[in-house]
Amino acid sequence: MQFDEPGSLDDVCVQRLGEKAGRQLAAMARRGFRLVVAEGGAEATGRCRLGGPALLEPGTVWPELGGVPLSLHAVLDTDALARWLGDELPVRPGLLNFFYLDPDLPYEEYRKLDVYQSGVWRVIPADPARAVAATAPRPARSYPAMPVHAVEVTMLPDCWDIEDDDMEFDRDDHWAVSSLILTGMADLDGNTAGSHCAFGWPDTSHTLPVSSRDADGPAVHLLQLAEDTELGWGWGDAGTLYFTIPAQALAAGDFDRAVAQLICG
Repeated sequence: MQFDEPGSLDDVCVQRLGEKAGRQLAAMARRGFRLVVAEGGAEATGRCRLGGPALLEPGTVWPELGGVPLSLHAVLDTDALARWLGDELPVRPGLLNFFYLDPDLPYEEYRKLDVYQSGVWRVIPADPARAVAATAPRPARSYPAMPVHAVEVTMLPDCWDIEDDDMEFDRDDHWAVSSLILTGMADLDGNTAGSHCAFGWPDTSHTLPVSSRDADGPAVHLLQLAEDTELGWGWGDAGTLYFTIPAQALAAGDFDRAVAQLICG
C-alpha cells in the first residue's frame, strides 16, 4: 500500500479500521520509493538504474554459483535515497548491486546447479568514488541499462506481512488480522505488485509473507523487481523478485545476509 501524501495515511487508516487498529497500522508505515524509468523529462535519481553493467570496486569478484555467473539486475544509489529514508537507512553503503541467477539460462547450465541455495542471489555494496562499470561474463546476460527516477512514497505493509499479534481486532468478526485488512483496505491492499520498488514495504498480490522476522522484527525490504518486458526479464507466472535483509544486518552493513525470494502468482 503506497501513499504519495504521508499526511493522508493516518486519516485513511483510522477511517477504515477504527481508531485503535487504524493507528496501529499507520504506525507500521515505512518510507520507500517507486522506481520509474527516467524518461519524458524525469531525472534519474543519482546512479539508480535497472540493468546495465554492475558498479563495483576494483578487484571485486563477479558473483557466481557453481561456476555460472549471476546477472546484474539493478543498482541503487543509497546516497541519493538517504534524505527521504532518514533513520530507516542506518548505514550509508553507497551503491548496492543486486544480482540474481539469470532465469533464462540454457537448461544444460541449470542441470549442475542447486537453484534453491542462497548463492542464487547476491547484494554487493560499492564505494561510489571507487566504483567502476563491470560487464557480466558469459553466460550471464546483460540487460539494457535503464536509469530510474525514485518517486518518494510512504508504504504500509500488505496484510500478509502483518501477524495477528501486531494489531488488535475483533476475533469474532475476523478470522485473522489479514481478514481485517482485506475488508477495510480492500481497494488499497496488494494492488501494485507489478511495479519496481525500493525500501518501504514489498507490494504483494499473493498470500505469502515476504518480510521474514527475527528478534528485531520484520526484515527490511531493499528491492522489488516485477516482470519487465522492456528489459526482457520475467519471474514465471506473474512472478516478482524481492530482496530483504534482517534489520540488524542492515545496521551492521552486512549485505551478505540479504535474502532474495521469488514468488509467482
